[in-house]
Amino acid sequence: MHARVVAATTAALLGAMTLSPASQVRAAGAARQPVIVAHRGASAYAPENTLPAIDKAAELGFRWVENDVQRTKDGELVVLHDDSLRRTTDAARVFPDRAPWKVKDFTAAEIARLDAGSWFSPTYAGTRVPTLEQYMRRVERDRESLLLEVKNPELYPGIEQQTLKVLGEEGWLDHRHLAGRLIVQSFSAASVRTVHDLAPAVTTALLGRPDTADLDRYAGFTDSINPSYGTLDADYVSAVHALTGPHGDPVKVFTWTVDDAVRARTAAGYGVDGLITDRPDVVRAALEGP
Repeated sequence: MHARVVAATTAALLGAMTLSPASQVRAAGAARQPVIVAHRGASAYAPENTLPAIDKAAELGFRWVENDVQRTKDGELVVLHDDSLRRTTDAARVFPDRAPWKVKDFTAAEIARLDAGSWFSPTYAGTRVPTLEQYMRRVERDRESLLLEVKNPELYPGIEQQTLKVLGEEGWLDHRHLAGRLIVQSFSAASVRTVHDLAPAVTTALLGRPDTADLDRYAGFTDSINPSYGTLDADYVSAVHALTGPHGDPVKVFTWTVDDAVRARTAAGYGVDGLITDRPDVVRAALEGP
């Protein structure tokens, strides 16, 4: 038994060294396995940002899902990545004279008519764009946790307050959820700061990669810096971890979008706290494998 353990440990170390320079890998045993976040739900297997995508993530055994929130013409919050409906719905067919089919130019009732699943697969024909309320209720039903992105806040003045209102109404601003089931993020530092100012107990994250010299500007209102994988290295992760966030803990790093084994292991070697992925099962297998 002892020999098998030693062999397995040696193999794991050699694999990590092969994937990343030694200077960019944490000491063996020092890094915890990153949290795996299903990007827009399990979006490699079901249409992104839909209820089936949440369900698929839960079916695969993943606790965390990520989504994107935008606002309709009549003020409803809906879950959709693009500021246009064209890519992931049949808006161009249903409303041929409404190009460029911006979310902000359509009412919630109009968006509710659209098919948000057929573009992905005939299996999902008739899937709808969920409202934020519908999405939150499904996340709760599936006992998942949520990384919620405030999308394009410059297009939707006041969206932060409105999002927090919905979260509160759905019971997501109580201690049980705030203690480890909710993170609100945005590419806009001003939006992240607004969320923190309005609801200081909420865990927040800034998408992107601020310069290392500027990182301390964000530590007062963000608990995590979430850069894309291609901009990441171990030194940057260490620089972020050296900061103390608004809740008294080291600032974390969640990186995106990591969909293959090599990137998953390399990013884990850098010491990231979370991996955001369209293929959470692939990432899990990579981190748990030999």
